[in-house]
Amino acid sequence: METKLSRDYAGAKIGMWLFLLSEVSFFFGPLALYTIFRYRHPAEFRSASTELNLTLGTLNTVILLTSSLFAALSVSAIKKGKEKASALLIALTAVLGAVFLFIKYIEWSAEIGRGFYPGSLALFERGKGEVLYFGLYYFLTGMHGAHVFIGVVLLSITAVLISRRTVNTNDYIKLENSALYWHLVDIIWIYLFPLFYLIS
Repeated sequence: METKLSRDYAGAKIGMWLFLLSEVSFFFGPLALYTIFRYRHPAEFRSASTELNLTLGTLNTVILLTSSLFAALSVSAIKKGKEKASALLIALTAVLGAVFLFIKYIEWSAEIGRGFYPGSLALFERGKGEVLYFGLYYFLTGMHGAHVFIGVVLLSITAVLISRRTVNTNDYIKLENSALYWHLVDIIWIYLFPLFYLIS
């Protein structure tokens, strides 16, 4: 027999999936431009990609993958009644998201310090393809970074709600939806990382 709680749960899940689809659509246009410009300027895109810090990019990829694992384990834990473990795991997910942003800040600072940013004289002395590459790089990774920041805030609030038992074993849709949002953030980065760092 269907209850009000089950209807609310189903509605919340459907609403979250629709929201995630709308979020993904923000990236379609810039990614289409990336595809077009990379096709037109393949050599310059390859050259520009060598200016990025592959080590930091790879480290951030590992961090996000690990954070998604923690988010999934948090949902699994609360389903098993392990609310303290769930709160700890989702808090760790938020911490790793903050670490990702800090590393991205270090990386951006180094690139800007070397003159690789939109509108810089150093960049305009290079080819048109490299100008386009860095414009798209900052726009897409900046948009992704904004989503990471929102995710960190959302996960932190969810951890507090679990610790207060507002989110609990019997009602954990807020945790599930927060984890779904975080998985989207992770998936977007999994696409961006090879597009910008692994051009061959």
